[in-house]
Amino acid sequence: MDPMTLGVLAAVTLIVLLLSGMPVAFALGVTAISFLLLEDGIGAFLVIADTLFASLDEFALLSIPMFLVMGSAIAASRAGSDLYEAIDRWLYKVPGGLLISNIGACGVFAALTGSSPATCAAIGKMGIPEMRKRGYPASLATGAIAAGGTLGILIPPSITMIVYGIATETSIGRLFAAGLIPGIMLVVLFILWSLIYSRAKGYTFVEADKSFTFREKIEILPKVLPFMAVIVMVLWALYGGVATPSEASGVGALFCVLLVMVIYKVWRPKNIWDIFSTATRESVMLMMIIGMAGLFSYMMSNLYITQGIAEYIAAQDLSPWVLMLYINLFLLVSGFFLPPVAVILMTTPTLVPIVIDAGFDPIWFGVMLTLNMEIGLITPPVGLNLYVINGIVPDVDLKTILKGALPFMLCMALGIALLIIFPEIALWLPDKLMGPAL
Repeated sequence: MDPMTLGVLAAVTLIVLLLSGMPVAFALGVTAISFLLLEDGIGAFLVIADTLFASLDEFALLSIPMFLVMGSAIAASRAGSDLYEAIDRWLYKVPGGLLISNIGACGVFAALTGSSPATCAAIGKMGIPEMRKRGYPASLATGAIAAGGTLGILIPPSITMIVYGIATETSIGRLFAAGLIPGIMLVVLFILWSLIYSRAKGYTFVEADKSFTFREKIEILPKVLPFMAVIVMVLWALYGGVATPSEASGVGALFCVLLVMVIYKVWRPKNIWDIFSTATRESVMLMMIIGMAGLFSYMMSNLYITQGIAEYIAAQDLSPWVLMLYINLFLLVSGFFLPPVAVILMTTPTLVPIVIDAGFDPIWFGVMLTLNMEIGLITPPVGLNLYVINGIVPDVDLKTILKGALPFMLCMALGIALLIIFPEIALWLPDKLMGPAL
């Protein structure tokens, strides 16, 4: 059987298994093992265990559970609520200020946790009811948080960037630096849209009898600033060459646990157990996906499917920009059905060599891929953020949330276009901090 036919059959099998409700890791593993047995017979079992081990035998993977501990510790405290309240106290008189406060809080909390669902849950639980109480439409209130939550996979430290760096053997430090300015750019685009829309609709929603003194604005900052300092410390350690991602993540996790214990009195054994058990569950889930995706990639390469697809695309003799358009559309559609980690691990072995041959930078492509995955987080049928928001406010249906998130999706599409036109948005900072890539 020719490689292209095998590739189509493997893709169809995987999609059917995913649609059946099978977990992503198991769907990847069953597909990979089935096709290896089909082609190589019982002898395939000789390489399955070694391939799984090799997929996880990577020191940089230690940073994933550490960053998850960091996020779990913050999510277990009132840090998200305090962050939201601090920003709201400074912006409450700006037209649409509460909406902007929520987006800003999402951006900062995303940098602390690296997790989109955690960002949606932490900020949404307080922000959505408050916005609705002040008269914001349910679609706008929920859509803004759903979109703001996606920043968790772009603004460093980002677990998605770590996985991409490991899968493509590119510098995680450079990827973190490359994601910082695009992440800030998205926050600015979201805020600009919120300002324009709020002014057009007359959404001021400032309570006449509500006012914050300068003292009230300042007094909440001691609870927020230590966590901001952790972000700065982790990024400084990475960009300054002081520590590897695994070392920086370990120190960041330790400081976040200590801070929630000291500031929020989260010190009971049950509280600490909950922090580590939540991080462990998420780590095991991610590691299962990484291991099975490695086996899936091995199957694709061993059966010459990856090489066949690359040769087919090369034979089309497409211009680099048309090729990038097709790749973006492919990634966008993939994000509708699969979580970001699975998409990265399944597609990068095929796409990255093609992208490099076309003259594009793999660091820039990593940011581009992540932006596409952000859109996938708020689009059905798998849009995880939609379901997190729906769980917070079950009286608001998915259609309403999706309607509110649509303008923010267009902002993300504009961000992708700007990144294509001006690749320096992603590449300037890593080159400035670490020198030009070799």
